[in-house]
Amino acid sequence: MDKKEQFYKNLKKKLREDTTFPTKYLFKFIVPAKEDLIIQVENIFDYTGAVITKTSSKTGKYVSLSVLVVMEKADNIIAKYKEAEKVEGIISL
Repeated sequence: MDKKEQFYKNLKKKLREDTTFPTKYLFKFIVPAKEDLIIQVENIFDYTGAVITKTSSKTGKYVSLSVLVVMEKADNIIAKYKEAEKVEGIISL
């Protein structure tokens, strides 16, 4: 099992143990400050009722995106992280 698979397995276990679903979940990402990359992240959460807050870094090279959204189960949270992995240069926090 590679590191990513192990990470998601541990995350799923922790979410199931510590979280009552449905729940408000806060995703945090950092992406290069390119409009198309920011839009890709926003599109992952289209039609979910998510509240997205964007903050630029001091140098303006990166943008932090905080996404607060109601999630129905742990598998849905992991699916969103996996979708986000496809965005070039993204860092999930």
